[in-house]
Order: sequence, then C-alpha cells, then structure tokens
Amino acid sequence: MDRTDIRILQALQADGRLSNQRLAEVAGISPAACWRRVRALEESGVISGYAALLDRTRVKLNLCAFIHITLARHVRESTAPFEEAIRQRPEVMECFVTTGDADFILRVVTQSIESFDRFLEEFLFSIPQISQIKSNIALREVKLDTALPLDQGMAER
Repeated sequence: MDRTDIRILQALQADGRLSNQRLAEVAGISPAACWRRVRALEESGVISGYAALLDRTRVKLNLCAFIHITLARHVRESTAPFEEAIRQRPEVMECFVTTGDADFILRVVTQSIESFDRFLEEFLFSIPQISQIKSNIALREVKLDTALPLDQGMAER
C-alpha cells in the first residue's frame, strides 16, 4: 500500500458513500485508476465490506455491556462450540480472545437491563464451557470510532 491507497482508505472510512469521481479527486488520481485501486483493496481483503453506521440509542438499543468470560477448560473442543454459539447471537457486537483475567471479552447491546438479564439467563448461563462471567454496564460513550488510524501504520514502515 502506498500513500494514495491510504488517502483512498481514509476517505472511504470517513464516508463510504463517496462516488468514484469524488474519491478520485480526494486521492489525486484519475477515476479509472481509483476504481482499479479500490477493486484491488477489496479483492485483497483490506476493504472487507461496507456498512451504514447507526446510532444504537435511536434504534432503541439503549444498553451496552462488556462481559468478561472465563472458560472452564482451555482446549479447542470447548472453545470452538463456545465461539460458534457467540457468533450466532446478534446482541454480541464484538468478541475478543484476551489475555489477563478473562479468556474472552464481549461487547453486547440490548434494549434494556431486562433484555440484558434475559440474554444472560437464557443464553450465557446455559453454555457449559463457561466457568465465570463478569459484566460491566456502560454508563455513556466517551468515544466510539470506526476509522482505523492508518497514518500510524504508515509511520512504522
């Protein structure tokens, strides 16, 4: 990736609906060259998809929780079914395997504390691989960003 690719990616992260013409202007290249570069970035997996970003509170998903999960055993036979079960739940926005006190950290969004309680009771508490669950409820968002800091990646080259 070169500086032009970085400009294209930064522009698309800021506004994924930019026309190819406008994107080419921002990148300082011709529309045909811009289209080829975007296509190459998509095919290589650098651009993995496009999405509309929603304000979760405006769609009545008012509760955000971070759940720290410790598994009973750390073998593939127990982690694989757990990971698959997590992938199936739409409330789970993110799931990370971590070091430290927890094996996994989930970011979960639900409508309310009652719906969060149902998620815990009906889903998480029924997964046999889990030995411990700790939850933190977010009171407010200070920063929520989706754009990756591409300049940092370029500085290390």
